[in-house]
Amino acid sequence: MTTAHHLRLIEAMRTLGFPTERIRSGSGVSGPGYHTVSLHADVDHWDDDEVRRLVHRAQCLAEHDALLTLLAGRWGDPQTISLWSAQERMIAGEEIPEAWGETVAGCEYLQLWKIEDRWIAIGLYLEEEGPGCELNVVVTETDPP
Repeated sequence: MTTAHHLRLIEAMRTLGFPTERIRSGSGVSGPGYHTVSLHADVDHWDDDEVRRLVHRAQCLAEHDALLTLLAGRWGDPQTISLWSAQERMIAGEEIPEAWGETVAGCEYLQLWKIEDRWIAIGLYLEEEGPGCELNVVVTETDPP
């Protein structure tokens, strides 16, 4: 997928109605009050070819940076939030509302914009030990945790 495709997808998610029940579609999940999608999943994570995995990680990071630059040009600079405290609260047993629950479990930081009545979040999951990388988008009407 190209960055232009990612932008079109995010805009569609931003304006699309929310379903009344949780549903999975392609690389995303939607439910009451939210849509999520993985723009760049780590499909090569288990590949034995180290070079391919490193190239995949570099592509994911480049897509993340390009997307943030284009969205900042459109909506202004994002708010960056750490998910550390939300992760700690989840570990302690607090229920984090979807779509934030899955995002909190996988990302350390989020880049956020509030456009009209919806939050748009870009999350990047990077494995600490290894080349794993995943780029995710959340669109929700629920405030961040």
